[in-house]
Amino acid sequence: MSTDRIFIAGHKGMVGSAILNRLNKLKKKTLFEEKSDLDLLDQKKIFNFFKKNKVNQLYICAARVGGIYANSKYPANFIYENLTIATNLIHAAYLNKIKKILFLGSSCIYPNTILRPIKENDLLSSRLEPTNEFYSIAKIAGIKLAQSYNRQYNMDIRCVIPNNLYGLNDNYDEKKSHVVPALIRKIDLAKKKKKNFISLWGTGKPKRELLYTDDLANLVIEVMSITKKKFKLITGGDHMINIGSGNEYSINSLAKLIAQTIGFKGKILFDKNKLDGAKRKFLDTARQKKLKIYPKINIKEGLKLTYKDYIKNIA
Repeated sequence: MSTDRIFIAGHKGMVGSAILNRLNKLKKKTLFEEKSDLDLLDQKKIFNFFKKNKVNQLYICAARVGGIYANSKYPANFIYENLTIATNLIHAAYLNKIKKILFLGSSCIYPNTILRPIKENDLLSSRLEPTNEFYSIAKIAGIKLAQSYNRQYNMDIRCVIPNNLYGLNDNYDEKKSHVVPALIRKIDLAKKKKKNFISLWGTGKPKRELLYTDDLANLVIEVMSITKKKFKLITGGDHMINIGSGNEYSINSLAKLIAQTIGFKGKILFDKNKLDGAKRKFLDTARQKKLKIYPKINIKEGLKLTYKDYIKNIA
């Protein structure tokens, strides 16, 4: 890998920044570009950037992401931008003969009716969760695009499907963030305002498997380091691999853990008139286990690190 020139698309995001930091520690040659200088919605600019910089490995971490509110409010942005980013990057990579690519998926690509651990071949087997179907469809299209280019052009695009992520450099916007940053912000504000209770969306019963972003970065780089032949063998030719922690928490128990981390003593209430989202998203990680790669950071340690980052950069 000493001659690799690795471009990180989405290097300022939570996942992209974690991968970039890890690759830099490994002394890999990494490349990135500011959004103002390289618009990922412009394929011609991407093509020229790849050609000029002789990129030969690509990590696609860029995406428009958000929670239930953002997905409901901006469905056109979610499907258009994510479709365009995937299409532009993968096709420009093909034109520049960049064969080794990571495409970052999301567990929301899977049907919302599966309550057992979800396997990679469950993709498209049933209906999607309505609260984020536009984002999900864009991500599914990205995976199918990767599979088609692998088949037709003999590329090596590896689709990694992580579960719910949290960690440093997250988005803490109250209306656009995912579950962990949204809860951190809301509970921290309640503590500062000395409230004796907080009200959260839904019933608190849905469960989420959580993975710290530094763990994901390590796991992703391991996935990219194995040979094409081995990856194809492990994934059975669909080029997909679930990445998870193996631990899941109800929204209620997660809120209590975050309240404990922050030091909020008030009651946690739930507004059952609001949306819950998927009941469960627990991934089957049998393929990950074949690689013998596992996360190292437990939930309590991860939440402490995340809250410190929030206090330092946001609060």
